[in-house]
Amino acid sequence: MSPSDLGELLRPFVFLDHFDTPRPAAGGFGLHPHSGIATVTWIMEGNVAYEDTTGERGMVPEGGLEWMRAGGGVWHGGSFGDAPRVRGFQLWIALPPELELGPAQSVYLGPDSIRHDGPVSVLLGAHGQATGEIPAPSPLNYLSVSLKAGEQWTYSPPAGHTVAWTAVSRGSLDSPEGLQAGELAAFAESNEPIAFHARTDAEFVLGSAVKHPHDLALGYYSVHTNADALREGESRIQQIARRLRTEGRLV
Repeated sequence: MSPSDLGELLRPFVFLDHFDTPRPAAGGFGLHPHSGIATVTWIMEGNVAYEDTTGERGMVPEGGLEWMRAGGGVWHGGSFGDAPRVRGFQLWIALPPELELGPAQSVYLGPDSIRHDGPVSVLLGAHGQATGEIPAPSPLNYLSVSLKAGEQWTYSPPAGHTVAWTAVSRGSLDSPEGLQAGELAAFAESNEPIAFHARTDAEFVLGSAVKHPHDLALGYYSVHTNADALREGESRIQQIARRLRTEGRLV
């Protein structure tokens, strides 16, 4: 999912990347910028190192979460950790006008800080008796669900949530029909319950939200609510880049 295709239909969810790869001998994710969005990186298997221009640096372990609210501009990056394989998702969320040019914020949660309700890990928002530790920037839920083969689970979106989608990381689902690892399903806009049935042991993520009311103004690494905000965000990104070059952290 990217901002120029499904992201326009499913906003505030504007980008989703599923990664499942052996650890390479070298390399990683060099410092790169964002503005106007928040990124959520959910590590389902393995671990990754991170650094960002808010001053944070460390490791996200298996079952951990990286939250980066870029706001008016931030650079971040990282590399594969010491595990033989890394699997998970990175999601971008479009920010509302009051946050899209605000201060950058980074939060890194270990497995013990992720709240659970039955088969559900609450990454953002709430489900059942569990509320995520990180406040969502707008009315939305982002959940990770693990089902055994043959298990069923039904998601009832909160009032006002009309945007919903799911993406499978491992295994397969009979419902939604025939959805397998690496595939995403976007649901018609509705507030109706959604039934899931696992064909095999399965792990998947699910998002639902009140629809983001603004058209998307798109840059290469930025998503804003209008062209003026996009220009401001990209200008601030360049200011940070000049500082990073002076510090020798960016070529």
